[in-house]
Amino acid sequence: MVVFIVLYGLDRVATVPPTLALCREFFDARAPVVFGWVFASHQVGSAFAAFGGDVIRDVTGSYDLAWFLAGALCIAAPAMSILILRRPPAVVGTTLPTDRDEAAAAQAHG
Repeated sequence: MVVFIVLYGLDRVATVPPTLALCREFFDARAPVVFGWVFASHQVGSAFAAFGGDVIRDVTGSYDLAWFLAGALCIAAPAMSILILRRPPAVVGTTLPTDRDEAAAAQAHG
């Protein structure tokens, strides 16, 4: 049990930096607030899943439907994440001069 707890804890902590990096990439200065809402919504979703699993067990006498629903969500989550559009990072001041720019500069200098 201790090995499971340690490994699960490390896995759980390993998701925080990439999530925070995504929040910073897409929301800039608002990233801490957005990350807080992501964390809070994750906790609400966890509570809903635990409660839903209990209701399913009480109604059906089995956790089978809860497992199937959890599996379906595990398939839907990466499918939805693939649909997230990534914008290319803004690159400032690194454009190369064109032939027209060089000709204009040469003409200006005589």
